[in-house]
Amino acid sequence: MNLYRLPPLPTIKEIIKLYNLRAQKQLSQNFLLDSRLTDKIVRKAGNLKGAYVCEVGPGPGGITRAILNSGVEELLVVEKDTRFIPGLKMLNEASFGKLKFVHGDILTYRMDRSFPKHLRKEWEDDPPNVHIIGNLPFNVSTPLIIKWFESISERTGPFYYGRTQMTLTFQQEVAERMTASVSSKQRSRLSIMSQYLCDVKHCFSISGRAFLPKPKVDVAVVHFTPLIQPKIEQPFKLVEKVVQSVFQYRRKHCHHGLSLLFPEDQRKELTRTTLMLANVEQTLRPTELTIKHFRDLCCAYRELCDKDPELFSYNFREELRQKKLKMNPELIKEEEIITGTV
Repeated sequence: MNLYRLPPLPTIKEIIKLYNLRAQKQLSQNFLLDSRLTDKIVRKAGNLKGAYVCEVGPGPGGITRAILNSGVEELLVVEKDTRFIPGLKMLNEASFGKLKFVHGDILTYRMDRSFPKHLRKEWEDDPPNVHIIGNLPFNVSTPLIIKWFESISERTGPFYYGRTQMTLTFQQEVAERMTASVSSKQRSRLSIMSQYLCDVKHCFSISGRAFLPKPKVDVAVVHFTPLIQPKIEQPFKLVEKVVQSVFQYRRKHCHHGLSLLFPEDQRKELTRTTLMLANVEQTLRPTELTIKHFRDLCCAYRELCDKDPELFSYNFREELRQKKLKMNPELIKEEEIITGTV
C-alpha cells in the first residue's frame, strides 16, 4: 500500500487564479482540471512506485500531482513556459524535493542525462523503471512523437535506459491514426511509424469539455511500449521516407506515391522493380498495406539504394521546386534576395 500523499494544497483552479495562468492559444495549451481524470492517466502508465518519471509540459500541475501521489522516487518535469515555474516550485517543496524541474524545450532536451545510469537495462530485458507521461500541446505532439520514434530506433534519448514506456495525450484523431488497423479510414503514416516500433494501446478518451479552455476536439490517452524487435529492420530515415512517399497519395493505388522515391527519368522502371522485389500488388491502396508490405518495400528500396548510393538523397519536392524556378525565372531572383545570395 502506498502511504505517500502530498500535503493539502491549493486546487488547480486556485493555482490558475493565484498566478493568473491563462492558456495560450499559440502554444496549444489546454489545462486538465479533473483530478479523477489525471489520476486515471497516471494509472494507465502502470505501477509507478519507486519509478523515475519525466512529465512533459506539466502546466499548472494537475497530472504532476497525480504522479507524485503514485509514490515515484523522482519526477522530472520539463516546462517551456516560465509562468508555471512558481506553481511547480510549490510542488517541489510539498514533495520534499521529489520533483525537479527544467525550464526548457522537450524537443531539444537531452533526456539521456536525466536519470541515474544504474536504471539502464538491456533492450531485450523488461522495460526500465523510467516512464514518460504528458498532456502534450497539440502543436508539438506529432513532431515530438516522431522524434521519439527515431530515438527508439537508435536507442538514444529516453531510450538510452532501455524500452522506456510512454503514456501521452493526443487529439482523438491523431490517436486513432496511431492505432488504426489495415484498411481502416484512419490508416496513415503515423499508423506505420507507431506500430513498426511499438506496442500501441488506445487507453481511453477524454471529452474536450474536461479541459480549460475547451478544445474543439476530444483527447485520447495512448500508451507506448517499444518492441524488442522492430517490425521493419531498416534505418529510421529510410522507413520514414518510404512511408511518407506511399501515403502522399493515400486514396490512389500505392504505386503513385511509391514512384516519388525516384527521379523522373527512372521513375517507371524503378517503381516497377521495387514492387516486384517486394512482391506487392501495385493496385493496393496505401491504407491496405500491412506492416509486412512496408517492410518488404523498405527492403527493396534499400537494395536499390545500395546499388546507387545517390538514390536515397533524391527528393521529389526539390525536383518540383527546380522545375518551377525554370518555368518562372522571376522566382529565382526572389529566392536569391531572400537567401542573400545577391
